[in-house]
Amino acid sequence: MKKKAIFLDLDGTLLNDRKEITPGNRSAIEQALSAGHLIIITSGRPLVSTAPQADALGLNRPGCYVIACNGSVFFDNAKKEVISSETLPLSVVQAVFAEAEKRGIHIQTYDEAKVLVEPRCATDNVKEYCRRIKMEWGIIDNIRNLNREPEKMLAIDFQRREPLDHFCEWISDHHGDILDTYYSNAHYVEIVKKGINKGEAILRMAELLGVPREDTISAGDAQNDIFMIRSAHLGAAMANADPEVKAAADYITQHDNNHDGIAEILEKYVLQA
Repeated sequence: MKKKAIFLDLDGTLLNDRKEITPGNRSAIEQALSAGHLIIITSGRPLVSTAPQADALGLNRPGCYVIACNGSVFFDNAKKEVISSETLPLSVVQAVFAEAEKRGIHIQTYDEAKVLVEPRCATDNVKEYCRRIKMEWGIIDNIRNLNREPEKMLAIDFQRREPLDHFCEWISDHHGDILDTYYSNAHYVEIVKKGINKGEAILRMAELLGVPREDTISAGDAQNDIFMIRSAHLGAAMANADPEVKAAADYITQHDNNHDGIAEILEKYVLQA
């Protein structure tokens, strides 16, 4: 049996709408790990949120890894060791925060433990975001006081998309040589180091783990998952995925994230292979 590396998004993919793993998905993942396959949680979330979620799912044994911040951080979740990390220059972070303030856009970043916002962004936006991903948040008086290069920034607008689209254009025009932007859902714009995305991340992680591309499988539902769906040998979109994600996929599940969609993929392409 050939060892496969299975890259799974969390929200809307492995987790149901209540942010839980279904019994069917849990059983299929346990069978895959017991058979010697690798499970790599691949998320836009920061490591401080992703690793505890992997622990809660029981994915903290040999063969379990985490890719966080869309590929900025690689983490061995069995050894609890960071494998690699890509960060953003503080001067660029400061410039992006300043432009977001001019435009009235919510902007946040992260330290090792929590979400960080300036006082003007200590609003319902950060509270709702942290409620969704079960994180703490804190206030930094001025982003210039940040003394650690972060792995990413996140812009949020729960009401309108147009301001975020224009903000992405500004980032591309002024910092496109350093930064990339893309949506992880209709309300969140991920702001990461140039070249960082889930597609490049799964190829690098597979190489580190000694798994050839023909033995890689990925599954996701949102725009930032398109990169890894296209990069993996088999890229699967969930039944509940955005239309453009389905268009990029090799396979679309019949069952959504609330009804064992990941178990469907594993049973079809891994457990019976």
